[in-house]
Amino acid sequence: MARNKETLLLLLDVGPSMHDVLPEVEKVCSLLVEKKLIYNKSDEVGLILFGTEDTKNELTREVGGYEHVVVLRDTKVVDGDLVETLQHLPRGTFNGDFLDAIIVGMDILIKRFGKTDKKRKRICLITNALCPIKDPFQGSKEDQIITIGEQMVQHGMGMESIVVRGRLSENANKRVMDENDLLLNIFSKTTCAKLVHVESPISLFGALRTRNISPVTIFRGDLEISSKMKIKVWVYKKTSEEKFPTLKKYSDKAPATDKFATHEVKVDYEYKNVEGPSRVVPPEERIKGYRYGPQVVPIAPSEWDAVKFKPEKSVKLLGFTDASNIMRHYYMKDANVFIADPGNTRAVLAVSALARAMKEKNKVAIVRCVWRNGQGNVVVGVLTPNVSEKENIPDSLYFNVLPFAEDVREFQFPSFNNLPASWQPNEQQQEAADNLVKMLDLALPGKEEALQPDFTPNPLLERFYRHLELKSKHPDAAVPPLDETLKKITEPDPELLSQNKSVIDAFRRIFELKEKPKLKKSNRRFLRENPSGSNKEEGYSDISAQLLNSSENTSAVKVEKIGDLTPVQDFETMMSRRDGPEWVGKAIKDLKNKIFDMVEDSHEGDNYSKALECLVALRKGCILEQEPKHFNDFLHHLSNFCREKDLDSFCEFLASKELTLISKTEAIDSEVSDAEARSFLVKLKPKTEDLSG
Repeated sequence: MARNKETLLLLLDVGPSMHDVLPEVEKVCSLLVEKKLIYNKSDEVGLILFGTEDTKNELTREVGGYEHVVVLRDTKVVDGDLVETLQHLPRGTFNGDFLDAIIVGMDILIKRFGKTDKKRKRICLITNALCPIKDPFQGSKEDQIITIGEQMVQHGMGMESIVVRGRLSENANKRVMDENDLLLNIFSKTTCAKLVHVESPISLFGALRTRNISPVTIFRGDLEISSKMKIKVWVYKKTSEEKFPTLKKYSDKAPATDKFATHEVKVDYEYKNVEGPSRVVPPEERIKGYRYGPQVVPIAPSEWDAVKFKPEKSVKLLGFTDASNIMRHYYMKDANVFIADPGNTRAVLAVSALARAMKEKNKVAIVRCVWRNGQGNVVVGVLTPNVSEKENIPDSLYFNVLPFAEDVREFQFPSFNNLPASWQPNEQQQEAADNLVKMLDLALPGKEEALQPDFTPNPLLERFYRHLELKSKHPDAAVPPLDETLKKITEPDPELLSQNKSVIDAFRRIFELKEKPKLKKSNRRFLRENPSGSNKEEGYSDISAQLLNSSENTSAVKVEKIGDLTPVQDFETMMSRRDGPEWVGKAIKDLKNKIFDMVEDSHEGDNYSKALECLVALRKGCILEQEPKHFNDFLHHLSNFCREKDLDSFCEFLASKELTLISKTEAIDSEVSDAEARSFLVKLKPKTEDLSG
């Protein structure tokens, strides 16, 4: 815990120009302390306000100056009182000088720790940087900033600057703003400082790092490019999901007068034999068992060790590929970062050369990783170059885990272009949909992007921490309503909706919603009542539409093969399965075989209607799943099969129903033109006419 201990100084601008945003500053700073009370109880936090009417700091008493800067709380271990203080900040009446506040904060940390103390020290500045800073007695402001930055580096201090601008007033001085931005940029270049500009309360919540997590290496060793070339690297986690704090069992059995009660609950387990319930089985007599059918198979730890896969710790390059071959949605789990061994100059140069070459050639590297000895699984991932824009930060490589074949879930969705023309939107509908999508753009020109991933907090976690702090003071308190700032994350932006009301209304008018009536007729009855399948009347396109709708009434049971009783329903159910990529192909293959059996086993055409029903369903399914070649090849093969088996009557039956090949008009992937599709129908008719003659 001591290794991660941090001393943080909050420098908050409370001048008149910050009054509108101070409620949000109070929330985010109090939340920071609330998290420290949970995760970093030993951390120390101090509070300095500038832009106040009063002046209270040691530098004023010692050397003079540094007016309107108040040390509201010196650095000490976090507690509930600090949360209360941050929730009710005083409003200042003077313009704040952020440079004076930084110097006062540095003075406190230098007097407290000196140069030799290696504890983590951080200054966090929150201001709008709209007010001018005073000129120094000697030199320029830039020289003063550089001198301060050098002192920060010598004393091991970090700095975080958050500039909250929002919608600037007409009275804002552009020259002052630009000058202050330039000075803060010098800080970020000369020290370990981070500069962030935010325009909204949501971004402010995400900009301030409310939880301090020390980076820990998950791998230190060689990146093996080949058997003769190895680079010393360290691997850190770059991102990690923030989860709820671990909840512990609490006992209320301790006396209320006992101030030292821990209220801890300890759980002990006892294992007993079924044959002798009174006897406790000691650990050395217990062994793990695994169910295999009705029986339990015991496997000893020694047997597990014998069969366990034990790869050696290593990171090996498998090869390079074009960056375009690795899609963003392939990435799994959290991202890591590969950096060269900080103390190895040759490794730094090697990683930099590799990263720059990969970026120049637009390549990524595929690597096999075993982070530690005894790791149960091997990870295959992709290395992406990260070329640094700053001279004092070396180049690195980002690592993302790639999926194995078993991890991939293929969901096949048909293209809208393959649907009939009557199902596709007209020009007015398309324009209305385009306008609606453009309206929902989060990055409008001239505005800060809304809900930026780096600056958008998790509303669930934020609300939990606030409720936890409330419950610590008032155990019987109810869950408070959702904060207005968090509402902007979870609910649509009212301003955006009001500004684009005409676009939304136009979309509603053009797309009329109707309730779809439930089908009462079965597919078989529908075919008996509508035997004709021509396009000119109620043809096979209407039949197939009816068949497609019937999938809503199919059983929820997963069908794995096409039966004899309801082949069309079974086919549609299999085609709609999305729990694996193999079901579409299996459904098409099984229905083809079923059609062959129906035609071959038909007696005087008694199965022809049912075979036609299956063909119509197969045709529609192949159009929707973008598989026109499957149907067209099958129809050719079926036609030849009928001629070979003297089943020309079925060809004549198909010709009378005008069922033909899938053309390019119906499916873009089809290789058959409209003329070829019509000619296939013509080829069948002469054959039937010759036989009848």
